[in-house]
Amino acid sequence: MIQIAICDDETYMIDVLTKSISTFFHQEKIEVNISCFLSSVDLLASDQTFHIIFLDVQMNKPDGFETAKKLRNNGFDGFLIFVTIMRELVFNAFEVQAFDYLVKPLQEEHFNQTMQRLLSSIRDQNQKCLLIQKRNDWDIILFDHIIYCEIINRKVYLHLKNKSVIDYYDKIEQLEKKLDHRFFKCHRSYLINLKYVKNYKSSTAYLTNGDTIPVSRLRKDDFCAAMLHYIKQKRFGG
Repeated sequence: MIQIAICDDETYMIDVLTKSISTFFHQEKIEVNISCFLSSVDLLASDQTFHIIFLDVQMNKPDGFETAKKLRNNGFDGFLIFVTIMRELVFNAFEVQAFDYLVKPLQEEHFNQTMQRLLSSIRDQNQKCLLIQKRNDWDIILFDHIIYCEIINRKVYLHLKNKSVIDYYDKIEQLEKKLDHRFFKCHRSYLINLKYVKNYKSSTAYLTNGDTIPVSRLRKDDFCAAMLHYIKQKRFGG
């Protein structure tokens, strides 16, 4: 399920956004959970995890831009969409990596265009996130949050850095296509995120979370080469 927050000090605007967002995702057959906040203080105090945040710019202190900076500093790496009555203010959005902005009063055509681009970005592997489906539920998992993927029979187990494990049905060949260069198939049952490899010896990869993953004999040389390439990329900003 996609978790969405709306933060606006006007109840009317919250109602409009809630209805528009719900209608859009219902048409796409994607379930969402929408949480509403009448102040930025309440949003910042929330311990919920959100994938998408709609944030009013003109609010009492802290305003939308200040709130966005605090959210980013606190680790929010989801999609941020500003809602504003002043189009010229959106140039500040670049600083906080905002996805887009919506101008009040909300225009249906612009809203739908923004949401279609947002959905495409979520589904696009180049956006560094994985969109997975379990029955009627959808979830967005950032690549950076995945330590490794384990495949048992036809089921994928995503081991995340928050120590949780998400399971769903997929084939390792399909999963490998959805991931990027930081993931390496070291064994027929494992794809590991090279970022979290702490050490390697005796055909075993030691990960930062304490888990150990086997590296097949046939993949040993490729694994070492992939690690060296990944380290060089990180060092030189590639």
